Amino acid sequence: MQEQQRRQAQPIPIFVVKTGKIEHLAPVIKTDAEWKAILTQEQYAIARKLGTERAFTGRYHDSEEHGVYHCVCCGTDLFDSATKFESGTGWPSFFAPVSELNLRLVTDRSFGMTRTEVKCARCGAHLGHLFDDGPPPTGKRYCMNSAALNLEKVP
Repeated sequence: MQEQQRRQAQPIPIFVVKTGKIEHLAPVIKTDAEWKAILTQEQYAIARKLGTERAFTGRYHDSEEHGVYHCVCCGTDLFDSATKFESGTGWPSFFAPVSELNLRLVTDRSFGMTRTEVKCARCGAHLGHLFDDGPPPTGKRYCMNSAALNLEKVP
């Protein structure tokens, strides 16, 4: 059935930072075994099994390096470091994605509360949560897990 899903998957619009254009790309669909083979145990637990890293432990929570943050699972462009800010929460926080096309927002009712989960639009990886307590200009805080991201540095 997984192979049939791959063949039937329709391309989805994704904004690509390097080209500055929206490209129609195939969704990334893999089995659990395939994800386990390419991700670390921590990446798998967070990105594929909806985990959360402990606050102040992720490699990007206090990073000030410049570049574009990509999905650790499929490489989709997610956040530009220019939108990263210090939220004091212990997780990397951004006030805007590179494009809303690249994210999928889902209602999360786990742990007796209602939150907005942020997923990668291309592969469905769990990235973190969205809150309405961020800085201007958006007032949004995309609170992400470092283990779900890879930073492509630029000088």
